[in-house]
Amino acid sequence: MERTAAGGATDPVPVPGEAGLPDAAELLDGMPRQRGPVGATATNAIASPSPAPITSEATAAPGTRARAFRPWRLLPTPTGTPFTFGYAAVLAATSLVVTYADSSLVHALHQGSSTDVAHLVRTPALVLFASALWIAGGILAPYTLCFVLVLTALERRIGGARTAVVFLAGHVLATLATEVPVGLAVLVGHLPDSSLHRLDYGVSFGVATSIGALTGLLRPWLRWPVLVPFGGMLIQDLLNLTDPLTGWGHLIALVIGIGLWPAVRRWRRPE
Repeated sequence: MERTAAGGATDPVPVPGEAGLPDAAELLDGMPRQRGPVGATATNAIASPSPAPITSEATAAPGTRARAFRPWRLLPTPTGTPFTFGYAAVLAATSLVVTYADSSLVHALHQGSSTDVAHLVRTPALVLFASALWIAGGILAPYTLCFVLVLTALERRIGGARTAVVFLAGHVLATLATEVPVGLAVLVGHLPDSSLHRLDYGVSFGVATSIGALTGLLRPWLRWPVLVPFGGMLIQDLLNLTDPLTGWGHLIALVIGIGLWPAVRRWRRPE
């Protein structure tokens, strides 16, 4: 576009972008360039909605996913808890022997498996193993249900081999803690020689240790309602003097399980 001067000459009118003036885009370089017609941009914005947020289970927050209660996981299975399942099968077989075999044979088997002082001195490894193959009181004893539920829960959290370590640690250490003082008392004359041949067998020491260890893996709202009543029951049995040696053994086994809390927490499998 040109402008006519008085003398007829024409002077060019400055056009943006010419004669050294900066382009508007350079002056407004903070604004994005608009490509295409304005109407097309608005139409595209309406026609192309924003993608829906991803709400898959993999990207959800860990605390927002509720785990469904599966009651069958309370019981042992050959693949999920092989140690507990196999051990329970052995205990079921020995309980059938106790139920249907001749009483004299059953007494002989129990006597030969007893972890009394006399057997511990002669064949300690054999009787410590054999005594854990029987359930004192039979298959309907309360410790049978505790064995199944507690060892299943413990094995699902720390694995079969480590569950066996916890169980055997309680069985062996609690047995020695109760029988060694008996041997010493007989040696110094405080107990008669017949105390060397007392009948002692069963899985209760190992179960008590497993209960103590398992409570270390539970949340506080469940840990103390399990630990306090069970410990109170053991103390009550001890005060009743029904079987003081066994009562002390159960209490010692529970303390051993509690002492294993740091170990079982390190062994815990990821959820």
